[in-house]
Amino acid sequence: MTIRSNNFIGDVRKRKTGAQYKKKLIEVAIPLEVINAAAVREKSIRHGHPSTLHLWWARRPLAACRAVLFAQLVDDPSSNPDKFPTEAAVEEERKRLFAIIEELVKWENSTNEEVLERARAEIRASCGGELPPVYDPFSGGGSIPLEAQRLGLPAYGSDLNPVAVMIGKAMIEIPPKFKNMEPIHPSIKDRSFYRNAEGLAEDVKHYGEWMREKAFERIGHLYPKVDLPQEHGGGKATVIAWIWARTVPSPDPAFADVHVPIASSFLLSSKKGREAWIDPVVDRASKSITYEIRTGGSKNDWAKAKEGTKQRRGAHFRCLMSGTVITPDYVKKAGKSGEMGQSLLAIVAEGKGGRKYVAPNEAHVHTAFSDRAAKVAKEGRETFLSGETPARLTGGTCHGYGLDEWGKLFTDRQLVALNTFSDLVHEARVQIEADALADGMNPDPTPLREGGKGAKAYAEAVSVYLGFIVDKCSDYWSSICSWGTF
Repeated sequence: MTIRSNNFIGDVRKRKTGAQYKKKLIEVAIPLEVINAAAVREKSIRHGHPSTLHLWWARRPLAACRAVLFAQLVDDPSSNPDKFPTEAAVEEERKRLFAIIEELVKWENSTNEEVLERARAEIRASCGGELPPVYDPFSGGGSIPLEAQRLGLPAYGSDLNPVAVMIGKAMIEIPPKFKNMEPIHPSIKDRSFYRNAEGLAEDVKHYGEWMREKAFERIGHLYPKVDLPQEHGGGKATVIAWIWARTVPSPDPAFADVHVPIASSFLLSSKKGREAWIDPVVDRASKSITYEIRTGGSKNDWAKAKEGTKQRRGAHFRCLMSGTVITPDYVKKAGKSGEMGQSLLAIVAEGKGGRKYVAPNEAHVHTAFSDRAAKVAKEGRETFLSGETPARLTGGTCHGYGLDEWGKLFTDRQLVALNTFSDLVHEARVQIEADALADGMNPDPTPLREGGKGAKAYAEAVSVYLGFIVDKCSDYWSSICSWGTF
């Protein structure tokens, strides 16, 4: 599909200026189908895509931004009748420009200098031999300034939201400032050449690992290994995840003192040949629920596990003890009254040959709610996480379930981890500056926000990305994070 526009814009500008107006390609036609296909494909690209740096709502597809910038700066062939005197010549030239766009929007070509330079040459030819500046006053996720910079255009962006500003700085402003630098951390002196911002990236990786090691020294005892059963080879294994479910008191008066799980799925793995699910074992006589791990099974077993305790229709759940319907209002009431609890359903560990799923372990439950974790979490909830969560939010809110403060979105152990890693970002910045000075970097004390390029500014730059890493972790290290089945 090719989208063509009318002559309204050109006619208006021509009337206002009294001069001959040269239409841009975007005012006449663009290869929309190719651009749309590239934009759709981009959604599935994770490695290296800016969207993985930090979530931004309504992020514009990079392919579309790249194509639009090119098309609105390059003259349409009809604007050059001396060069393209016939309609056939005009169409032939448009096809050539479309071919450039078709190559330009491919994700694989986003760093292809040959393709990018071909586009820059066309822009120069239509803009008096120069690459004009691009300014986006509502830059948001930074897609337009980023793609403008990729095309060699001086790029400027602004936004009222400080998160958007930080994303823009991390994507657009910081990397060029420390371009072609070798890493400064002391354990990699045998590597001598880094393209573009690879030295910066290498340092982010190194000091991220440094933070992880320091965190393990301080809170590793809160994350014990698990004993694998003999069918999984025995021995101890590192835990990847603890699978929890929220619980509410049974709505059946006969089991009112029993907490039952609110689980949308009991399926742990849907990968062919490695299917695994949680099997709740209900003992009505002793009023207890235990959880066992099953593997293999039939499609009916998997389908049943996938339902969890959720009813087939609507947003209702069922009580495992009595089969009584648990309505959303009942769950909200339990949450607001402080009666909502949690139960450990399974432990996921890294074993030989892949993930291993282990039944709940009481020792791990007690570790997750240790006295030290509770103390640190209490301090966090009373200070920097005491703010109220949004009562109204597009896409749904947890406010109505009693999770009305930010601190309530995290378990005690999760808060300890986030607090530890947040502190380590500041400690890493000090360590980075010391290592940079030892490596011979300029000792200029000017901070990054004032245009500094020395050791202090570099340490702050690396810390920006380390902060984004911790921020990303807060999504996964929260009690509202769901388990993906693979």
